[in-house]
Amino acid sequence: MIEVDARGLSCPIPVVKTKQAIDKNPDEFCVLVDAFVQVENVSRLAQSKGYKCTSEQDGDTYRITVTRKGAGNA
Repeated sequence: MIEVDARGLSCPIPVVKTKQAIDKNPDEFCVLVDAFVQVENVSRLAQSKGYKCTSEQDGDTYRITVTRKGAGNA
């Protein structure tokens, strides 16, 4: 699975890195960020590209799992 580590990076860099991951056309990948506003921005981009997002917080890190809508439902 692709893992995008965008911790410590200011917006819009986490969104740019997420877009680069989406351009690889994966069914699923995760993004690590360290601010809730980044969770919102990354999720907004991913959802606009046909992905669904779930996030969980572990200490100062948010892990966003990004999954293509319909992936695994064959």
